[in-house]
Amino acid sequence: MKNNLQKAARLSVAPMMDWTDRHCRFLHRLLSREVLLYTEMVTSPALVRGGALHLLAHSPEEHPVALQLGGSDPTELAEAARLGAAAGYEEINLNIGCPSDRVQSGTFGAVLMKQPELVADCVKAMQDAIGAEVTVKCRIGVDEQEPEQVLPAFIETVSASGCRRFSIHARKAWLQGLSPKENRDIPPLDYPLVLRMKATFPHLHLSVNGGIETLQQALNFLEAGMDGVMIGRAAYHQPADILCDADPRVFGVGQASDPVEAARAMLPYIEAHLSSGGKLAQVTRHMLGLFAGRPGARQWRRILSEGAHKPSAGPALVEQALAHILQAV
Repeated sequence: MKNNLQKAARLSVAPMMDWTDRHCRFLHRLLSREVLLYTEMVTSPALVRGGALHLLAHSPEEHPVALQLGGSDPTELAEAARLGAAAGYEEINLNIGCPSDRVQSGTFGAVLMKQPELVADCVKAMQDAIGAEVTVKCRIGVDEQEPEQVLPAFIETVSASGCRRFSIHARKAWLQGLSPKENRDIPPLDYPLVLRMKATFPHLHLSVNGGIETLQQALNFLEAGMDGVMIGRAAYHQPADILCDADPRVFGVGQASDPVEAARAMLPYIEAHLSSGGKLAQVTRHMLGLFAGRPGARQWRRILSEGAHKPSAGPALVEQALAHILQAV
């Protein structure tokens, strides 16, 4: 299973709060059978103290899929990891990258870049508790830290606890003075540093994350020696551009997928979601960018945006929107 995950991690869709929920992941899996998908971050207190096990819900069709946890208490994270593994997740990822105030107040996320020994303790506790692989997503540093010194020390300390796979967002996080949104754009990217980490730690599986906007960019990083590439916003807002060609171009298997076929394949999923009491907009909000940059895309977005919230909205609305794509071809 670990080898399968490492292969899938050649290209992954980043965990993104409020975005990569189970409906989003189901759509992405229709576009690529091979890429590694991640949940939104789930906090260990929510699972262990709050009993919010509904946050672990996912479809078997989503696999390979990893659960991302946020937390800083080794015992609590171990229990959360047990719950995640029991729910069927093949990988448990620890968030050491989120810079939000809410995350800092809980002493987890990017602030833990300052405490690599604690991160190592958390990883070891999680690994001792489960059979699934434990991985880490981190930044290159925070605040006034010097990434050139901090990042290799962090990786060395945490990998000594048994972590063999890291996804590195190639930006610092500024915990004071920048909003989470600004932290995704303003701190400069340092891809060369991440590439040097691969040279420094050849035995580890390292993925680069941050600011990657095209599939060709991802391929360039793989050709440069990175083991994997993690793409966030571009994979969400232009999923077809990133994911439709991923299987043949990144993984060397299968054929390019068709976003029209994916939209049609969502219809029975939507029907089942509505039958269980869900709302159309909960699914279609993730489909708005499916035809980004293609003829008919504006009408597609408009019909779904304006109509999906209506009480009577159902699969027919998606078919109506899809007709504009087909007419424009």
